[in-house]
Amino acid sequence: MRKILHIDLNSFYASVECLLDESLFGKPVAVSGSVSNRHGVILAKNQIAKELGIKTGMTVYEAKKLAPDLILRETHHNLYIKYSKAVKAIFFEYTDYVESFGIDEAWLDVTHSHLLGDGKTIADKIRKEVKEELGLTCSVGVSFNKVFAKLGSDMKKPNATVLISRDNYKDKVWPLPVSDLLYVGRATTKKFEKSNIKTIGDLANTSLKYLKLTLGKVGEELWKFANGLDDREVSFASDMEKIKSFGNSTTCPIDLITNEQVKSVIYMLAESVAERMTKKGYYGLTVSLWVKDTNLVSFERQAMLDIPTNVSMDIGSLAYKLFLENYGWHLNVRAIGVRIGSLTQGDIQYDLFSRVEHLEKNQKLERTIENLRGRFGFKIDNFSFVIIFPLLIILYPNLPLRFSIV
Repeated sequence: MRKILHIDLNSFYASVECLLDESLFGKPVAVSGSVSNRHGVILAKNQIAKELGIKTGMTVYEAKKLAPDLILRETHHNLYIKYSKAVKAIFFEYTDYVESFGIDEAWLDVTHSHLLGDGKTIADKIRKEVKEELGLTCSVGVSFNKVFAKLGSDMKKPNATVLISRDNYKDKVWPLPVSDLLYVGRATTKKFEKSNIKTIGDLANTSLKYLKLTLGKVGEELWKFANGLDDREVSFASDMEKIKSFGNSTTCPIDLITNEQVKSVIYMLAESVAERMTKKGYYGLTVSLWVKDTNLVSFERQAMLDIPTNVSMDIGSLAYKLFLENYGWHLNVRAIGVRIGSLTQGDIQYDLFSRVEHLEKNQKLERTIENLRGRFGFKIDNFSFVIIFPLLIILYPNLPLRFSIV
């Protein structure tokens, strides 16, 4: 029988902030993005803030109204990544099967680590080691598949281990709200509510034929998850390519003289980067922009996204924002590069229906791009469009945006 762990670092961002500033211990702490850029949205909170009713996604105004003593800290993504890597180094002491699920979560397959103990014993050892070496706590779910392991890590926080076995999963899992199941977000929950499916047990006992008829393949997959039939494997470390970033750059066939021209090139580059990321299953957090002027002087700037992405619009919009904030048009622009790093490989916690709809839109978009490539006879992928590109930029400055915005 497989032994799968899902490890979730408790209040990760806020916990790191408390480690960096001892004066924060014992106080309600929340992490938000820049108030001006993120409209004051709470991105994370510690356990004390949680007990006061602070929730992720709440505006800073709402949070401060609810808890006037709440201490706010802006994000420090580089430090979070540093701690995340340190934690995962501990995971690799127990198994080579480690699959990241965002910066603060991971699945581990410890089936073949029997000399270290059973699944729960290994989970407890890891929790203790992470606490003693790094000062962080984590919750661990132990089960025979990835979905139930993930459920287990969510069931008891902070700093706890929950075992979901073949013998007890119906008692532990089925009474839970269907929204607790992996990939069931708000849109999915609403669809289930219309069919009077309120718990995971309701979903498990719903006719598979009905679910396939009403929800298609998504309904079938979620039915399997609810019944413990998740046979997906945890990635093996050596099977994951050690890619640090994805990027693309181009020397423009004409000097760029307007913001709109620069914007067009940035979005084309972002589209190429996003396509390669998607094919390899990566998401990135740090966007970098490189610009060279007509005197061959260049500079590079970078910024963090709020969540990991491989969507070209997300990458392009942040890169263009960096350009607007850092280039004063002292000279025309000769070359541009776009890069994204701080990579994560594996699933991201988005609503499955939303992801499917987004994928369908992207597929339609790709077909449109292929038609345009066939019509105009240039290759967007490698930017060998010396003749057509200048004409498109001049005549249709917004055309590349139509390639990228979904």
